[in-house]
Amino acid sequence: MAGQLAMAIGGLSLLIWIGLIVGRDGFWLTRERDARDMPPEPVQWPEVIAVVPARDEAEVIARSIGSLLAQVYPGPFRVILVDDSSSDGTAGIARRATGAERLEILTGTPLAPGWTGKLWAVSQGVAQAGQTSRYLWLTDADIAHAPDTLRTLVTRAEARGLVLVSLMAKLRCESLAERALVPAFVFFFQLLYPFGRVNRPSGIGAAAGGCMLVRRDALERAGGIAAIRNALIDDCALGAALKRQGRVWLGLTDRSQSIRGYETAGTIVAMIARSAYAQLRYNPLALIGTVLGLGLVYMAPPLLALFANGITQLVGAGAWALMAVSFQPMLRFYQRSPLWGVALPAIAAFYAGCTLLSAWQQYRGRGGMWKGRAQAVTR
Repeated sequence: MAGQLAMAIGGLSLLIWIGLIVGRDGFWLTRERDARDMPPEPVQWPEVIAVVPARDEAEVIARSIGSLLAQVYPGPFRVILVDDSSSDGTAGIARRATGAERLEILTGTPLAPGWTGKLWAVSQGVAQAGQTSRYLWLTDADIAHAPDTLRTLVTRAEARGLVLVSLMAKLRCESLAERALVPAFVFFFQLLYPFGRVNRPSGIGAAAGGCMLVRRDALERAGGIAAIRNALIDDCALGAALKRQGRVWLGLTDRSQSIRGYETAGTIVAMIARSAYAQLRYNPLALIGTVLGLGLVYMAPPLLALFANGITQLVGAGAWALMAVSFQPMLRFYQRSPLWGVALPAIAAFYAGCTLLSAWQQYRGRGGMWKGRAQAVTR
């Protein structure tokens, strides 16, 4: 009986991996890149206003704001930095950046009830931007952009009539913890939100919050930032809202890079746990199902490959091999060793633990903790 159960588990895991590789819009191939299939540039360049929420970002703000002010963009462009109650001199550092004549620094008001801190700051910046610009560039204070980033965003949006162009910023991948865990973070994101499916007119809506070029009129039709005011996973919530207004595009990039470091596994735990349970809509049954699903899909194959016998062992090894192969394009994108593919089950176990921690923090009233604020909804 035990042997039959192990064979059934192995066979199901193998079938799942075949289905993911063949039938989930090629999520693992990393085909959607901002430098590929670029359309011709527009004849006229519309006005764009960047909105940057910032709370205690003294370590990174000079580089991120500097990269915005250094954009080589032919049309009207300015930057609004919303200082969200920073206590470390964030605004003063930004004010000294080269090209600050294009920078407006707005002192944020105290957090309104029912809002997350970031979205409250973004909403104030959007209101300050007014009605003149065709596009709003929503970006984070820890993202540095290449000088031609905005130009390519607008080119794609104008040529294809998109209401949202979003780039998954390339995360820093230098420390041991980052090398072990960061590529998998993007891999799992693409598994949940396959970029090919997002980019189809009839597909799902999603976005990556580090870099989002948004049609201002589409945002207004969607209800503005207020429509997602309490969302912890605000980028995907905004992507879904805008997908109902028109076409969106999401891709990987080297042009926008995260400059926030995660030197230890503990800092990555905090980053994941902040919103993992929100992804499950704070549902205990979804949490149980997710942990069991991760066990079936990621943990069972190596256990069977190492400890089973005969055909069951071969089936487990086959599922493990497919898993490792599917991880290779993302590892190449991050220039990491292909051997990390073999370690994907252990990495998935780490993420499962972070998800459980996220739920525990939620039940303790400390869900969504960020810069001293617990922002998750209470249930």
